[in-house]
Amino acid sequence: MILDIVLYILFGLISGIFGGLGMGGGTLLIPLLTIFLGLDQKLCQGINLVAFLVMALFSLVIHFKNGYLETRGLLFIILSGIVFSLIGALIAGIIPSKYLRMAFGVFLCLLSLYQGFKALKK
Repeated sequence: MILDIVLYILFGLISGIFGGLGMGGGTLLIPLLTIFLGLDQKLCQGINLVAFLVMALFSLVIHFKNGYLETRGLLFIILSGIVFSLIGALIAGIIPSKYLRMAFGVFLCLLSLYQGFKALKK
């Protein structure tokens, strides 16, 4: 029980730092929660969404104060994001957690390969 609390705090710290940097804390939070705490993939996605809202709000305020917010095209990103997040949530509700976990793993592997090749080009 105490170890779980320590892990929740540690995982919150890690995902908060990466989320604050704009690198998607959920990319780390979801695997950490599923692998080390054995939580269901869909539950982890829900936890990530709630945590993301809070972290994003604070990060947004700081980025705005530092002048790192570009509003051009923002409306199109927000509107399409809303539409496709609804579609994605509906799809995630239908797909079994096992397949979501595999798809997320494949996504992370492809992302890693892409970033690795991109770094090698430089």
